[in-house]
Amino acid sequence: MVRGLSEKVVLELAQRKKEPKWVTDLRLKALKAWEKLEMPNWGPKLDGLHLDQIETYIKPQQEMVKSWTKVPKEIRETFEKLGIPEAERAALGGVGAQYNSEMIYFRLKKQVEARGVVYLPMEEAIRSRQRLLIDNEWKEVRSLVREYFMKIVPSESYKFMALHGAVWSGGSFIYVPKKAVVEVPLQAYYRLNAPGAGQFEHSLIIVDEEADLSFIEGCSAPRYNVANLHVGCVEVMVKKGARLKFATVDSWSKNVFNLSTKRALVDERGMIDWVTGSFGSQASMLYPTTILRGEGAKMTFKGISMAGSGQNLDTGMRVVHLAHKTCSNINLKSLVKDGGISTTRSFVKIAKEARGVRNFLDCQSLILDEESRADAVPEIEVLSDEAEVGHEAAVGQISEAEIFYLKSRGLSEEQARVLVVRGFTEGVVSELPVEYAREMNRLIELEIQK
Repeated sequence: MVRGLSEKVVLELAQRKKEPKWVTDLRLKALKAWEKLEMPNWGPKLDGLHLDQIETYIKPQQEMVKSWTKVPKEIRETFEKLGIPEAERAALGGVGAQYNSEMIYFRLKKQVEARGVVYLPMEEAIRSRQRLLIDNEWKEVRSLVREYFMKIVPSESYKFMALHGAVWSGGSFIYVPKKAVVEVPLQAYYRLNAPGAGQFEHSLIIVDEEADLSFIEGCSAPRYNVANLHVGCVEVMVKKGARLKFATVDSWSKNVFNLSTKRALVDERGMIDWVTGSFGSQASMLYPTTILRGEGAKMTFKGISMAGSGQNLDTGMRVVHLAHKTCSNINLKSLVKDGGISTTRSFVKIAKEARGVRNFLDCQSLILDEESRADAVPEIEVLSDEAEVGHEAAVGQISEAEIFYLKSRGLSEEQARVLVVRGFTEGVVSELPVEYAREMNRLIELEIQK
C-alpha cells in the first residue's frame, strides 16, 4: 500500500511497474506540476479530501487474466453482482475489468480482433511490440501510445490532472484501424473496492480514418466511512471521417470524490457522441472537453447527473470550435433532491477563424423538493462573425399537477414521480444500448426512492 504523493511514492510506483524511462519522466514532470498548480477555485469544496491519507496504489492480488474462472472468487462475485459477465456474453465485443489499481481481467472477442482492433491494458500497450500497418508504414503499438500519451491532456493543464499523471495506474488502450466498423460495444469497468483508496486509471482511444466504435465505461464503489478518490483520465483521438460513441455510467458511493478528466480531438468530418450518467459521489467535477479541429467535425453531448442528500455535483461539458463548418449540440440534464446541490457548467468557444459554425446548448434541471438547489453556469465565447449559436436553460420543480393526474390513473405517488423523471431523462437514456439503458433507469429509480 502506498499513501500520499511524493517523489519517493512516484519512483516506487514506476519501479513496481517496470515501465520505460519516458513514462517515469512524465510522472516526475506531473509531480512538479502538482506542486506548482493551485487548487480549483470553482465547484464544490474539497475539504473532506486529504491526499496524505489516500492510498494511491493498491497491489493486485494476482496477474491480469483472460479467463473469467481464473479471477479470484471474491472479486468475481463482486463483478457478477454488477452483471459484467452477463453483459459480456450478451452484448459486448470485449471487456476490461479493473479492481482498485490494476486490470484483473481482459478479453477481446475474436471477431473484433480479426478486424485489426487492438484492445489492451494500458501498461501492456506501453511495452507492446505488436506491429500495426498505419498509412503504409509498420508501427509498434508502444510507439503509437507514446505519440499520444498525455499529449491530448497534458499533466500541467489542471491540478488534479497533474496528480493523475504522477500516480496513474491501470486503464485501457484501444486502436481501431481505418474503415473498421465495430458493431458491438467494447467496455471497461472500474471498481474501487478499498476504504481510503484512490483510483487513477488512464485510457487512450484512437479511432482511425472512417472507422466506427462504441465504447462504454462503467464505474462503481461500495460505501465506506472514509473518503475515496477517483481521478481517471481518458484521451481520445477521432481521425478524419471516423466516429466514436463514448458512454459513461458512474455509480459511485457518497464517500467518493470524482475528479476525472476526458478530452477528445476530432479531425475533419469526424464525429464524437458523448453520453454520460453521473450518480453517487460526495463531490464531482466532471467536464469532458471536445476540440473540433477539422473542417466539418461534429460533437453531440447528452448527460444526466443526479444529486441527493450530502452531494454536490458540478458537471458539464466544454467544446472548442477551431475549424470551419463544425457543429456541436449539448443537452445537459440534472436531477436534485433531499437538499442536494447540482451545478451544470458549460463552456463553448468559437475561434475567430472558424466560419459556418453551429452550436446549440440546452441545460435543464428538475428539482424534486423544496430543499435542493440547481444552478446553470453557461459560458459562451464567440470570436467569429459567422456562427449560429443557441442557448436554453431551465430550472423547475416537479409538477404536482402531473403527479395528481398520474395518481388519479391508479399509480402510487412513488410510481408517478418515477414516471415523470423517466420522461425528463428519456432523451439521454435512449442513446445507450438496451442493456445499459435498463441499468441507468434502474439507478435513477433507486436514487429517487432513497
